[in-house]
Amino acid sequence: MTLAPPLKARGLRKRYGGTYALDGFDLTVSAGSVHALLGPNGAGKSTAVHTLATLTRIDEGEARVAGFDVATQHAQVRASIGLVGQSAALDEILHGRENLVMFGRLHGLTTSAARSRAAELLEALDLVDAADRKVSTYSGGMRRRLDIAAGLITRPAVLFLDEPTTGLDPRGRADVWDAVRRVVALGTTVLLTTQYLDEADRLADRITVMTAGRVVAEGSPAELKATLGGDRVLVGLPTAAVAVAARDAVATAVPVDVRLDEERAEIVVEAGAAGGTAALLAVVRALDAAGITPTQVQLREPTLDEVFLHLTDRPTTSDRTATADGGHR
Repeated sequence: MTLAPPLKARGLRKRYGGTYALDGFDLTVSAGSVHALLGPNGAGKSTAVHTLATLTRIDEGEARVAGFDVATQHAQVRASIGLVGQSAALDEILHGRENLVMFGRLHGLTTSAARSRAAELLEALDLVDAADRKVSTYSGGMRRRLDIAAGLITRPAVLFLDEPTTGLDPRGRADVWDAVRRVVALGTTVLLTTQYLDEADRLADRITVMTAGRVVAEGSPAELKATLGGDRVLVGLPTAAVAVAARDAVATAVPVDVRLDEERAEIVVEAGAAGGTAALLAVVRALDAAGITPTQVQLREPTLDEVFLHLTDRPTTSDRTATADGGHR
């Protein structure tokens, strides 16, 4: 018997005035995984989370969370989820442990059960040493870990994390990433929204890329990178003018695509069917023949940044239709 996914949405639409925040949004999240919603500002990531968490009513479509209908079974959905928003919902005057006990009591736990659950979560998210300090003394990463712990009080089947590392320094972001991995190890499914490509690449089992309320791609980080083809050769040059000359020299000598980035003074050469090593040798020979000395030459696979820019810069079908019709609906 195949178990239903803990989170599934089909054809969700949400309109504010004449603008669709969600426009035919589809999503399936597997149990025990981290699934990232990736997209630029205004893509509809937060609206998707708010809709699935029953904070916003959908206009069209259907969705089920933990087996419950988002449109008709609000109470059951809310009892099955945890939600950590972009701003920490903590009382800074209280200690970390006191915050968790308070959230437990608000969720209907007895004082004894709330204290026991708080102790479990402090241990699980590596906050024991700071448990009896005021939250006002916590670092940004520690506050977010405590916020995540608060979202786990009721042992939710699904935890929504809405851009949990926004505004954190690298140390704080690393702390949150560690917390997310610990959450999944506890058996909770995580839906993560983020604008950070490295975050999605490191944490997510699968990624859904959104733009203008629509899904433009979905897959594992490796699958999404593979959509841009194979390896590429990155060549750094001393100046933009030299980069232009390098682009021309390589394009003339090697039958592959060459992209120029004048701002960074670099060119990117697609390896093509010949493969990365052959392309690397051909590029070096072409530059040598032209008397150009690069500052760096690197062979690498496509990055998620490149995938993101490729997917979110291109017009969607609806965009093209609207343009052809002379305007947007």
